[in-house]
Amino acid sequence: MNFKGTLPTLILEALQQQPSHGYRIAQRIKERSRRVLDFKEGSLYPALHKLENECLVESYEGVENGRPRRYYRIRQSGRTVLAKDRAEWRQLSRAVMNILREA
Repeated sequence: MNFKGTLPTLILEALQQQPSHGYRIAQRIKERSRRVLDFKEGSLYPALHKLENECLVESYEGVENGRPRRYYRIRQSGRTVLAKDRAEWRQLSRAVMNILREA
């Protein structure tokens, strides 16, 4: 299954609780999906940059374990988009489950 279109929403969800860097965002998504979703750098960082260009997240420099890192945090506009995306996904999920139960 192709879940690439879901990545921006999943990134916003991962950042809702606290700012994070790319690797940790990817790990959160993987862990919360019980290892079903595993996005690689080739898709994660372009999605983060797009979210930043759309003013849904902002980035800043930080250091972790002596290493420089680029951290991302969700903006209020990102929280608004996330709430809308959640509602749409719930509606879509219910519709798909209704169809699959009938099969």
